[in-house]
Amino acid sequence: MQAVLRDASLLASSDASVLIRGESGTGKELLARFIHQASPRAAAPFIAINCSAIPETLLESELFGHVRGAFSGASSAHTGLFEAADGGTLFLDEIGDMPPPLQAKLLRVLQERTIRAVGATSSRSVDVRILSATHHDLMAALASGRFREDLYYRINVVSLVLPPLNERREDIPLLAQHFLSGITRRDGKRLRGFSPQALQALSLADWPGNIRELQNVVEQVCALCTTPQIPLALIERALRVAPTRRFSYAEAKTRFERDYLTRLLIMTSGNVSEAARVAERNRTEFYRLLQRHGLDPILFRSDRSDDSAT
Repeated sequence: MQAVLRDASLLASSDASVLIRGESGTGKELLARFIHQASPRAAAPFIAINCSAIPETLLESELFGHVRGAFSGASSAHTGLFEAADGGTLFLDEIGDMPPPLQAKLLRVLQERTIRAVGATSSRSVDVRILSATHHDLMAALASGRFREDLYYRINVVSLVLPPLNERREDIPLLAQHFLSGITRRDGKRLRGFSPQALQALSLADWPGNIRELQNVVEQVCALCTTPQIPLALIERALRVAPTRRFSYAEAKTRFERDYLTRLLIMTSGNVSEAARVAERNRTEFYRLLQRHGLDPILFRSDRSDDSAT
């Protein structure tokens, strides 16, 4: 994540189109907002649209606008999102679901930097930076003809990949505490944190819904908690409804090893010497194991978690 944020910070100063890839719930729109807010366009609008959430018949009007009488029901003119985002950033979420006819029209806009509202007879210039995101494999979509190759290279000048939550488990305690702090401020609840067992259960869960699912679980347990500290039982209850995945033997072995190391770091608050002693491994070998799985013991220290909560 540190590498992703470094790249995003560098990209913020340019106008290059960026394609953000990652599973649903990994925070693609949040990263797009970060790029916009760190850019020279920060004072201008950031507008997001989910291309899969709007019917094809309405998506063109949403993007480019329409004039009065352009179609049945168009009783007044409508400003499109490109025009609304003029000078700023337009975030096209789930662009892999954009219908092929609209892909051609979007490509024309990106090439000419002009838009024409539905039913209009003239075009107007727009100055908009495009950030896109998808959880689809666009290379497979290219091969099957579902996505235009020329548009792909227009939107994918630079690509950023957000890893799934189960590949960045050291972030889970920090994210959980962050969500908890926000909920307690919003609702005025007096919750001081998670029990060690509850935090361990969160850190070892699979999280197929990624950060969005984690936030949902924290929201649920906060609503149901009647004690100052969130207990393991509430976490287990919230996780019981989560879907599971099947793993190959190699995946299961790697997953077990990473989970075991994560559990040790949580249990020892990031103390590598103590964790190595419990694992019955010398420090050098233990450090190699941590490096293999991308685990930073500093992120498991209790004082680091307290800072994130603040």
